[in-house]
Amino acid sequence: MSDISKAERDALGRIDALDDPDKLRNYIGNARRQGSAVVERAAFARLCRIQPAAQPGTFEHDVWQSVHATEELLRQDRGKTVRLTRTRQKLRKDGAAKTVADLTIKPTPSEGFHLLVDMGHPEFLFEAVVLRHQDIFDSKVRDAAEMRLIEVGLEAEDLTRPAPAPPNEPEPKEEPT
Repeated sequence: MSDISKAERDALGRIDALDDPDKLRNYIGNARRQGSAVVERAAFARLCRIQPAAQPGTFEHDVWQSVHATEELLRQDRGKTVRLTRTRQKLRKDGAAKTVADLTIKPTPSEGFHLLVDMGHPEFLFEAVVLRHQDIFDSKVRDAAEMRLIEVGLEAEDLTRPAPAPPNEPEPKEEPT
């Protein structure tokens, strides 16, 4: 962390305390314009961490972080709010574990998978969620997750550790439908 500027260190400190999605999006945009990948990445991770209603550290929180991360990247890419409507419907109908398992064992990865990989956020992939919560899934799902990651050159071991939670985690919010 010694190779970042004082302004970046200050911004990182402020980001850790923010729980306003719009302010975090402003940090992301400003960091992108100023070429600060470390600030952009931290603000994006914080944005994804604060949006789910589930308790941080839980399987449900990891799943909703993935949904919010993909929606946020689609929003940045398309310039408008995008909801993963079918994924959200499936989560409501079938539950998180079945939804994640079904999408992980699909023969081809989704657009969201490619977007998260291309934008450097593989920690938010459903495949990464499977590997962090292996006790929930059978070996078929775990193997499919690992194989998909290997196919795009990712090391499964790097994605099994959850990102450290910030010290000032906000209260969970209600999930929008």
